[in-house]
Amino acid sequence: MRGTLEYGTGENGWRARLLRTGAPGWSILVRLLVGLAVFLPEGIQKLMFPDILGAGRFANIGIPYPELMGPFVGVVEIVCGTLIILGLFTRLAAIPLIVIMIVAIVSTKVPILLGHDFWIFHLPKLSRYGIWSMLHEARTDFCMLLGSLYLLIAGAGAWSLDAMLARKSAPLTSRED
Repeated sequence: MRGTLEYGTGENGWRARLLRTGAPGWSILVRLLVGLAVFLPEGIQKLMFPDILGAGRFANIGIPYPELMGPFVGVVEIVCGTLIILGLFTRLAAIPLIVIMIVAIVSTKVPILLGHDFWIFHLPKLSRYGIWSMLHEARTDFCMLLGSLYLLIAGAGAWSLDAMLARKSAPLTSRED
């Protein structure tokens, strides 16, 4: 096309597509919600208090290999939460967090919804079960899932390291064909 602008191709092309964002600067609020308010501190606590929030909790839920998965998930939450706070490789960092939230919903909230164990996952002891109990217990999970999906789709926003790197590494070039 004559006179169109496009991002570079090859190595710079994939980098530009990964880092660029049309999201407003105020997307930093979503990044702080996802990274600073939840994933970073939850990851640290999984390592600091493994019996109640890490491997011990994973064993009670029914997650396989809890001694491995508890610390692994904690480290992933710390690393990806920090990247999201910084707005660095935000789209890539959002992917494991989305997986973590889907597993959290399936492993802990579906049994509450059903009122009994589901697959390998155990029903926690609560005062009530069903849709309203599940929705109450899952409110943070759904917020983190939706926030992470937003960051995957929209990117980190104008006030991020991703935006700064995209401007530096993928300048627009004019195409005359």
